[in-house]
Amino acid sequence: MARVEQPIDAGFGAAPQTSTESRPESALARLPWGSFFIIVVLVLVALLAPLIAPHSPTEQSLPDKLSPPAWQEGGSTRYLLGTDVLGRDVLSRLIYGARVSLIVAATALLAGGGVGLMVGIVSGYLGGRTDSVLMRIVDATLTFPTILIALLLAVSLGQGLGTISLAITVLIWARFARVVGGSTQVIRELPFVMLARVAGTPGHRIITRHVLPNVLGTTVVLASLQVGQVILMEASLSFLGAGVPPPEPAWGLMISTGMEHLSRAWWVATVPAIFVMAAVLALNLFGDWLRDRFDPRMNP
Repeated sequence: MARVEQPIDAGFGAAPQTSTESRPESALARLPWGSFFIIVVLVLVALLAPLIAPHSPTEQSLPDKLSPPAWQEGGSTRYLLGTDVLGRDVLSRLIYGARVSLIVAATALLAGGGVGLMVGIVSGYLGGRTDSVLMRIVDATLTFPTILIALLLAVSLGQGLGTISLAITVLIWARFARVVGGSTQVIRELPFVMLARVAGTPGHRIITRHVLPNVLGTTVVLASLQVGQVILMEASLSFLGAGVPPPEPAWGLMISTGMEHLSRAWWVATVPAIFVMAAVLALNLFGDWLRDRFDPRMNP
């Protein structure tokens, strides 16, 4: 009679063994899809503004001023989000305002990130007195009051996209320099960099072939974390009158002009404020995900 092998009990109350091993959650599964969707819509709206905006953002219609949104009593589908005090379509101004915010963010981050990247690499790689001098300049820059610098530039250079981009660039490059400088100091002490230096490899070649590729990821992640802050900074400066001049559409400027009529026309200031909040929140959440995604401690 054949002998039947019985499975060995793993222990009293032990769960049955399965051959399927737990797999780590994929990066796409952890992606904040809500934030990603908002960012994609924001970019598409900014790029396609002339095609999807129902009206000109500066076109005035005084007979239709302070018209409520379409779902509110007295509203019309012609102006889905209502109009402002000059009869301009709020939706169209929001669409074009997204373009202004993204242009400022892209310009400031590219310029500020580029300057901060170069200063950080030079400071971290050379070290010594060079690092001390450059980092003291960085510390001094980080103490500059953002609003004051922007107001001074607006008075001296005039309002406009260039002025507000320059103001944010002057203030944001130091954040990149601080982070990149610390990363460069760590990379400088790694064995492959020390061997390259012992072998007589020129410093500029070590920087371009070894240091720059290793700090580029850190720079991209930092830039993604700063996009929301730059948009919020641009909205704040426009709110205070140091940004884009009227009648050009900007989210902060729309909030500022709508505050005077908040009691009888809540949508003029509230709707752009909601857009600013949603955009900044989505960008911050996506930046957090990107930081965790590229952090080796989170992805062993």
